[in-house]
Amino acid sequence: MSKVHQYIEANKEKYLGWLEKVCNQPSVSAQNRGMEEMFTILKELLQRVGAQTKTIQTEGYPVLIGEFQGEKEETLAFYNHYDVQPEDPLDEWESEPFQTTFRNGVVFARGTADNKGNIIARLAAVDAYQVVHGKLPIHIKFIIEGEEEVGSPHLEYLAREHTEDIRADAILWEGGMREVNNKRLHVGLGVKGIAYVELISKGAKHDLHSSEAAIIENPAWKLTWALSTLKDRNDNVLIDHFYDEVKPLTDKSKQFIETLEYDETYTKENYEIDEFIDGISGYELKRRLIAEPTCTICGIKSGYIEEGAKTVLPSKAVAKLDFRLIPGQKPDRIVSLLRKHLDKHGFEDIEINQLNHLESYNTDPDDPFVTQVLDAVAETYEEEAIIYSNLAGSSPMHKLLSNCPMPAVQVGVANTSSKFHAPNENITIQDFIQGTQLVATIINKFKK
Repeated sequence: MSKVHQYIEANKEKYLGWLEKVCNQPSVSAQNRGMEEMFTILKELLQRVGAQTKTIQTEGYPVLIGEFQGEKEETLAFYNHYDVQPEDPLDEWESEPFQTTFRNGVVFARGTADNKGNIIARLAAVDAYQVVHGKLPIHIKFIIEGEEEVGSPHLEYLAREHTEDIRADAILWEGGMREVNNKRLHVGLGVKGIAYVELISKGAKHDLHSSEAAIIENPAWKLTWALSTLKDRNDNVLIDHFYDEVKPLTDKSKQFIETLEYDETYTKENYEIDEFIDGISGYELKRRLIAEPTCTICGIKSGYIEEGAKTVLPSKAVAKLDFRLIPGQKPDRIVSLLRKHLDKHGFEDIEINQLNHLESYNTDPDDPFVTQVLDAVAETYEEEAIIYSNLAGSSPMHKLLSNCPMPAVQVGVANTSSKFHAPNENITIQDFIQGTQLVATIINKFKK
């Protein structure tokens, strides 16, 4: 593999050029901006490297399938997405979000970390391997959707109606990151699920003068009272049966958590916070992050919230909540429990609008594919990998893999300062190149 690694290093300008091209093209699914153009660019890049491509139409944005033939029957798949988050707020960017900028070994643009950097790293790995060896040792399959940033609403359709197009023996998931300080690579073996809902409290048919608050119910107060019943001051969720499916951690899961390095000092400085919830640290902090379900208020809106005073009694109040769920917890069941909880506490008239949901998905840490990835990491990086049996975030693993289960492992080219979804999103050139070399090594090691 040293020749492949050397080729990647020697040709990094070519691969960075590919990255620049895709990052210069906006592809914001939430705003239907640049999606067709981005799809075309990726399709042409895949074909240039030798892929047989297939376009799968959905009721939303199309899915791009790219297949490379190899010597053996084994098939390794790559799941990625070509859409990105909107670039707002624009005034916080130090350079144009869709004009790739290179500064001091760092690449800045929307999509560098999430998820175009990983698409190009994987394609570059395939290209380099083919150039050096003439052919691939295994089949490679790219599965690139365009709706991940809006909840992947048509991925279940893809899994159900095009199962053979996504079938493989194992899959590298969309991406991951590396510690910015100690350079240890994160290896993810699963993701939390999510139930995202909107709570709606209604009062009068239109906003009123606030003097009428003496006799007219304020929906903002009602919503506030309802929200206050969901958690206690110790961060425990108070919904009946919320924790019923939470199983005790296995010894191996505890071992993974024990060996994680979480830079608490850096995180507090980076986020500009004084402490974590309840002053936790060490093992308990890592346990909560990896293995604890959550209930989070993502936003609240009601009445007049602009500059200055306006004496108004709002007619409506809305809160957006997300529940991050661990294996065993089902989004639909959690929403049902939420409904029963609100009714029990006298909030029957508060509406629940379910906006999004994803089930958790986990890979057995003893699966041979996990060992192959970890061996490849050891050959590519000097630093020992950090293994997450369950990542704190969510992704549509279950949606894609429910009909054809396979081991899924997440590694990527971003780092803990890549500013996912934020202004000045970035990756380092070093992480991009080493991430490409890692994928090439995984290809070389892969077998059933």
